[in-house]
Amino acid sequence: MALRPFLPHTARTAAVVFALAAGLTATSVVIGASDGPGASGGGQGAARALRPAAARYEQLSGDGLARQIGAMQTHLRGEPKDAESWAGLGSAYVEQARSSGDPTRYPQAEQAFARSLSLQPRDNDVALAGRASLAAARHDFRGALRDADRVLKVNSYSQGALAVRVDALVELGRYQDAYTAAKKADSLRPGIPVFTRLGYVLELRGDPAGARRVLLRAQDSATSPSDIAYVSTALGQLAWNQGEYSAARRAYATALRAVPGYLPALEGRGRTSVADGRQMAGIRDLEAVVRRYPLPAELAALGEAYEARGDRSLARRQYAVVDTWITLARANGVATDLDSALVAADHGEAKEALKAARAEWERRRTVHTADALAWALHRDGEDGKALEYAERAAGPGYRNAAFLYHRGVIEKSLGEDKSARRHLKAALDLNPGFSPTGARAAKAALKALGGAR
Repeated sequence: MALRPFLPHTARTAAVVFALAAGLTATSVVIGASDGPGASGGGQGAARALRPAAARYEQLSGDGLARQIGAMQTHLRGEPKDAESWAGLGSAYVEQARSSGDPTRYPQAEQAFARSLSLQPRDNDVALAGRASLAAARHDFRGALRDADRVLKVNSYSQGALAVRVDALVELGRYQDAYTAAKKADSLRPGIPVFTRLGYVLELRGDPAGARRVLLRAQDSATSPSDIAYVSTALGQLAWNQGEYSAARRAYATALRAVPGYLPALEGRGRTSVADGRQMAGIRDLEAVVRRYPLPAELAALGEAYEARGDRSLARRQYAVVDTWITLARANGVATDLDSALVAADHGEAKEALKAARAEWERRRTVHTADALAWALHRDGEDGKALEYAERAAGPGYRNAAFLYHRGVIEKSLGEDKSARRHLKAALDLNPGFSPTGARAAKAALKALGGAR
């Protein structure tokens, strides 16, 4: 029996805007009360008993979080000048957006933080840290960095601000600064939010072994189910990027034992299953993810799995939803040009892909935006310029199979056969199932060049 496509209703698609930011930036720390030198250095967003507005929202279910928000709204109707509770409400809205994906929470969170800052304009690190997290979620990384720096002038031990600062620097392509910031955060407030970010910076700098050591350190300190799931998923993603599918499956299994149905781990398991030939199992997992979070990367992954199976009509329907998502995300203040560029380059209009990639490059010059611009330029027939950006994507030492594949195809188009063979082979050696359609195209291109595969 054919599997039905998961083409969500427009309103449901609208309800997933915020979740993408958590995937790209790892900004899942809930910003709460001031973190002093004596505060715990444990897991994400540890609850502070003295500051109820900073409760650990991510430990609540969707219904529990909604009840908490309702209680805070009731409290603020009676105590409208409680600056800390306004900041807490803003942070709760941010977490609700992350966990349920409701984009209408963006302006509500922004208003709550603004109200808090109007009531307490000085030394209000709680509201500033929340606003920094919101800016990162909207992909306003310059704004996130600005607010994180303002927080740290008030409270240099704020774990949330330290973490968002690393995220912002990474997403602005300032990798050396991000590494310095992550090391400083590790010295001030070691804990899971900092460990996972340090691991990612190390991976971007071409040190996956160092990244794994840091993530194992994080795993050792993880005690709550949510922290175990979070860190184990990060280990799974790192292993998958290196083509270590057995290690990835073990890590995702650990995450799913800790938190059954944990979507990032379910997605990772699905991608891993598709990559190593367990196509039906992988599609089932990806369909389960898309039911809840029809985001561009997830929709594209499911579409490519359908396409590799021969179901092109189902694949096209997944790609079509991305356009709706992007329109709705932009309406709620999210910069989506990277998402637009990546999906359009492979599954849409070349001109639209190039326009989006150029806009994103002007905002932030990262390895990912360099790769997206390179691929969009190639799709538009500008291979000479494309190669310049493909080389920039490799600059910090980051090794990504999709990047290597893109570079190899660009070089093949330019007649640089030796380099093309080297990079196409490197992509398939690193992660032979990096994309069900991309890997197939890489093998075909390598074969056309006389490469053995």
